Order: sequence, then C-alpha cells, then structure tokens
Amino acid sequence: MGTSMSPISILTPLFLSMLVALCDGYARDRNLLHQSSGNGAGYYLTKDELWFNQTLDHFSPYDHHQFAQRYYEYLDYFQLPDGPIFLKICGESACNGIVNDYVSVLAKKFGAAVVSLEHRYYGKSSPFKSLTTTNLKYLSSKQALSDLASFRQFYQDSVNLKLNRTDAGNPWFVFGISYSGALSAWFRLKFPHLTCGSLASSAVVQAVYDFPEFDRQIGVSAGPECKAALQEVNQLVEQRLASNGKALKELFGAAELEIDGDFLYFLADAAVTAFQYGNPDKLCSPLIQAKKHGEDLVGAYAKYVKDNYADSVSYSQKHLKNTALNEDRSDRLWWFQVCTEVAYFQVAPSNDSVRSSKVDTRYHLDLCKNVFGQGIYPDVDATNLYYGGTRIAGSKIIFTNGSQDPWRHASKQISSPDMPSYLISCHNCGHGTDMRGCPQSPLSLEGNAQNCSSPDAVHKVRQQITENIDLWLSECQNSGLGVNRQLQ
Repeated sequence: MGTSMSPISILTPLFLSMLVALCDGYARDRNLLHQSSGNGAGYYLTKDELWFNQTLDHFSPYDHHQFAQRYYEYLDYFQLPDGPIFLKICGESACNGIVNDYVSVLAKKFGAAVVSLEHRYYGKSSPFKSLTTTNLKYLSSKQALSDLASFRQFYQDSVNLKLNRTDAGNPWFVFGISYSGALSAWFRLKFPHLTCGSLASSAVVQAVYDFPEFDRQIGVSAGPECKAALQEVNQLVEQRLASNGKALKELFGAAELEIDGDFLYFLADAAVTAFQYGNPDKLCSPLIQAKKHGEDLVGAYAKYVKDNYADSVSYSQKHLKNTALNEDRSDRLWWFQVCTEVAYFQVAPSNDSVRSSKVDTRYHLDLCKNVFGQGIYPDVDATNLYYGGTRIAGSKIIFTNGSQDPWRHASKQISSPDMPSYLISCHNCGHGTDMRGCPQSPLSLEGNAQNCSSPDAVHKVRQQITENIDLWLSECQNSGLGVNRQLQ
C-alpha cells in the first residue's frame, strides 16, 4: 500500500517547469479511445507523481481494503485562495502526467489548479500484482466514479488544511475526453454536489452492443474516392488471406496474429485512426494515387499501416490473455471493460462496409469468452439503464464532438436544457478536437487549432465552452457553497 500524501504545499513558490518528452508514444491499444503521442518539451505540464490510498470496493460495507492511486497537480495558475480546481480525468491508459492541451489554456484564463487522477488498474494504479479475470472484478466505471469522488474530497480537504480553513471549498470543474469524457458526464450526473459542471469531449455515454454506425462514419469521413479504395483493399485482403494468409500477414508486419479476425480487426483500426485523430490525408492520398495509377493497393495500404500503426501485438488474443502486470500496456484492461460494460462492438454494416464482414458480433463475443472466460459478456442494457445513455438526465454538462469522429455516434449530439452539445465541423476535426486541436495525434501543444482545416469552427466552440464554464463557476461562487454543501 502507498502512503497517503498531501499535495505539495500550495503556499510554496511555483513548481518545476514543463517537462520533456511524452513517453506514452503512439497509442497502439486496439480499442482505446484515447491517444497521446509526441516528443519534445512542454508535452506535460507536470510528471511529478503523488499518491493517496484509495478504497478498493466502494460498494462493500465490510471490505476496507485500499490500494495506492497515482495523481498529479499543477498549480502555476492557481489563484489563492478561492480559485477553481479543474479535475482532468485520466482514462483507459497509463496516466504519466498532466498533458499540455487546451485545459491548460482554460486553467490560465480562470486561475485554476489542475489535478489529474489515474484510472484504477491502469498504469501504476493497480490494486493487484496480476490481472486475472477474478482480480479484475473491481474494474468498472462505477468504481472509477467513486474513486473520483473520494479523491475530490481528499484533495479539497488537503487544500483546506493548507489554508487553515474548515467550512469552505473551491469550485470544481471536471474535464474528460472519450471514455474519460463519459466519466466526466457521469460524474456530474451522479455527484452533482461535487462539481459546478463538466466538459464531456467526444464522450461515449451510450453503451452500444452492435455499432455499425462506427464503420458507416468512416466511409463518410473518407469521402467517395478513399472509401472505394478502402473497400477494394478489403476485398483484395480477404482474397489473399484465403490463398496465402501467412505471406499477407507478414506483408503487414502482423505475422503473430494467428486468428484471422484479429488480423482483419487490426487492418480496420489502422484506417480508423486516420479519421479519428485528424490525419485523413496521410491515409487517403497514397491510396487514391495508387488506385489511379493501377498500383498494388494492398501494398500501398501495408506501407501506410507499417509506417503509422506498426504494433499489431495488442490485437493478438494470445497477448490479451496474458495476466502479467505491465504498466505500459492497457489492452487487457480496456477489453475487460468492453466485454463487461460498454461493448462498442465495431461490426461491419450489412452492406457498403469499409471493414471486413468477418469482424462481426460473434467475433467479439468469442474474443470476450476466449480472453476472460465463460460468462463474460457486456450488459449494455444495464449500463445504459444506470447512466441514461444519450438520454442522460444531468445538468451543466457540455458535450462536444468532431464531425469526422466515428465515436460521436455513441455520444450525446443533441442539446437539451442545461446540457449544450456542439459539433465541430471540418476536414480533420476528430476525437477531442476541442481539447487537442488538429491533428489530435500527435498532440498539438495547448490544443493549437491552427492546423485544423477550419480553425474558426474550433474557436467558436471553444468560446461557447468558455462562456458556459464562466457562467457555471460564477453561479457556484456566488452561492457561497462549500465543499460539503450542495452546488447548484
């Protein structure tokens, strides 16, 4: 167990400068919704680790086991004593620091502290030394939300102790992208007294069993020429897979993918990342040119895959069955959440599909059974019943999505009272564009939008985000309500 630690004294001088090198690298985990990548100074606001003891099972009245959970704080912009605290939720990968995206711009504007909590089981925050299916039973969004609530209370109490006050609190605002964006929305839904509001960027709040809309969006985002090229690649791949699968897999650097479904999923995801993360031309330009000049389309696609999406091992079910603890890989962990809570099974549509029809429901269910054992399958109805899906009955939640992002079809895209939803439309506006800019991977420092095909579209939504945050923080502050009282 880790030792409970208070935050670095907020009364001391400013902390270390921005640190060097984003060590996560290009995200390779096949169903991960969140990517971080890049190299160079400033990619993190801080990488200084802090720890506190977290409850293992928030829903047991008698189990009081704890585990050490990692978090970070960045206080350079914090206006004492009443400045807001921005809670930036880490999602389905190791959290190695506070990434320098658009939240840092907002923190500077509002004089906010930024804190970030690593998701249980991921990175260094594992309660167990092995990841057996039995040991994963405490890995769920419900437990993660209660982690955030406990951490928020712990951190606010620490701030109050430093300021020698008891019956007071700072206004909090919660941020998240993708799965952590869903957690951000759900946190405001389940703990409205603990945050003034939430930003749910590309938030996948709707658990989806079969998700053909995902592939349909890839076709739309690709455009007619690129879509046709991708479909032809898929047809040729299936033909070659039947005649000489070993040579084909070696061409893509994926010889270890013994199960054909794993290989076909890998090829589909390689295309997805181009549109999801704001790099459509990197994929489409060489494919369209190869098709126009009668060149080998499969060879052209293989070059793209090896240059941009080379790690195929995370697609191997043999790899996913490995229960050894590895803080740098989260494949097995995220697939457990997929196979128990949210599904998002990216199946091929019945017609006009970009991906192989062999990536179907049965493939996903067989994977869940093979990797985690009999009886493991996603109860999406229970998940949507608990949170509300896209009919979430919350308040003061901002939803944002990028027009090219296939995940937006699992998000709330229609505004409702006190829950505005904004769509950022442009050629390379994808996953988390409002926070990450363009492209979304590799990271654009401070979410710089200058490389978006329509920077104005991004700036307009960011202005609306800022206005909502300003309004909701003001309402919290004007009410004079503290940490242990109900926020409106």
